[in-house]
Amino acid sequence: MRQHRHTNTIKAEVNLTPLIDVMTSLLAIFMITAPLLTTGIPLNLPRGDGKAIESPEKTLDISIDKQGKIFVGTQEVTMNTLTKKVSAIVKENPKIQMMISGDSEAHYGQVIEVMALLRTAGFTQVGLKTDSKVMEDKD
Repeated sequence: MRQHRHTNTIKAEVNLTPLIDVMTSLLAIFMITAPLLTTGIPLNLPRGDGKAIESPEKTLDISIDKQGKIFVGTQEVTMNTLTKKVSAIVKENPKIQMMISGDSEAHYGQVIEVMALLRTAGFTQVGLKTDSKVMEDKD
């Protein structure tokens, strides 16, 4: 009499349903949060007709709002700590260019003071950002 042995075979299967659920959740999170990461300080920039500067390097935005608050990126700084903060960023990326964005209602003297402070601290790649929309004549 012959005896047949039943050997238990292991079936290796990967359940993809939880992986697809996680991937879909992460995709939704990134789609919602990505636009929020690129927002800056809301400013009403003065109008200008200059051409946009094309630069392969990243630019550092320094903003001055209408209340006179100074921001490096989205972090508020004082006039005393501005050069320390910018120095730390330039140390990591020496070729970075700085753009000063002054609100059209900000004091012109403060915008120039920030620019002069950066230049005297040795930062030569400093520019002013304007709104490139064409000025409309109001009659």
